[in-house]
Amino acid sequence: MDIILLERIGGLGSIGDIVTVKDGYARNFLLPQKKALRANEANKKVFEANRERLEAENAEKRTAAQKQGEKVEGTEIVLIRAASNAGQLYGSVNVRDVAAALVEKGHDIDKRQVIMGAPIKTIGMFDVTIALHAEVEVTVKANVARSDDEAELQSQGVDILAQAAEEEAAASAAEGFQEELDPDRELGELPAAEGEEAAAEEEAPAEGEENAEG
Repeated sequence: MDIILLERIGGLGSIGDIVTVKDGYARNFLLPQKKALRANEANKKVFEANRERLEAENAEKRTAAQKQGEKVEGTEIVLIRAASNAGQLYGSVNVRDVAAALVEKGHDIDKRQVIMGAPIKTIGMFDVTIALHAEVEVTVKANVARSDDEAELQSQGVDILAQAAEEEAAASAAEGFQEELDPDRELGELPAAEGEEAAAEEEAPAEGEENAEG
């Protein structure tokens, strides 16, 4: 379907551009969201008649988004989740979770503005993009942890999973060292010394001598 863009759309074009998109994308998103018009002759005339006003409105929205972005940029949100010892979440963190956490911090963010390639499924610190306007994007930090204490450490730059792995490796090494020093562990029968073997052979009578004595 050919459409006229009413605002800049990443990967498509700028306001006033006529582009071709898939019918579903146009019908389900661009047209209902008033981000575009069908590119027929009537709409082309309507757009040209309103171009100046639309461009002015877009500029105002961009300026407002830039001001909002100054407040949102770099915001850290803490999301406490249950997870395994390996850091795998029992569930995930999605766009709705991020938007809700930002709203709690006083930012007017809709889940449709949150851009995530995929849900977060492990604990850690993650960069999440927030699209405040077609031309304004900012980045926030999602601090996903199992407790407030873990979140605080991650905020300070500590890699919780790496730290846990190091502690486990150190514990295993210490346990192995203790086993080597344990005097109660089974040693097995030690080989006789060379002199002791020789003495034993001298004391043992030869087979012929045993028979003679008998």
